[in-house]
Amino acid sequence: MNILEISEADFSREEHREAIIKITDAYAHDPMGLGFPLPKSAKEKLIRELEKFPLSLIFIAFYNGEAAGLATCFYGFSTFSAAKIINIHDLAVLNEYRGKGIGSSLLAAVEKKAKYELCCKITLEVREDNRARNLYEHVGFSYGEPRMYFMSKIIQ
Repeated sequence: MNILEISEADFSREEHREAIIKITDAYAHDPMGLGFPLPKSAKEKLIRELEKFPLSLIFIAFYNGEAAGLATCFYGFSTFSAAKIINIHDLAVLNEYRGKGIGSSLLAAVEKKAKYELCCKITLEVREDNRARNLYEHVGFSYGEPRMYFMSKIIQ
């Protein structure tokens, strides 16, 4: 029998710290991520910086006791609704665990937390060519009207 457990990250637990780094690095390798590994400096400071950031919220999926996926989220605020939001920054499932409902389960955990925290919405950004778009649409995400675009400016 396969067991899927979704846990809110606890930075005091070594297995949680290791899972966050392992899965984030695997996601960075993926063409939907960076297409190459996380820089060594990012791996070295990721947990420390997340711990210091009070608006971070991370869920880790363990499949039969093994780290299999994560949802790295951050709280934000909607001025139009005068309420909190949760933004899913990264949703990643390791290749060998895809197709087992882990992504859906992570999204369900985020939604449950959003309801508990009285958030007005959950947001995420997704590349046009990302295979996860079907999952997001299936669980109720939409592009909205008017359609919004995510823009960025790299600061060096």
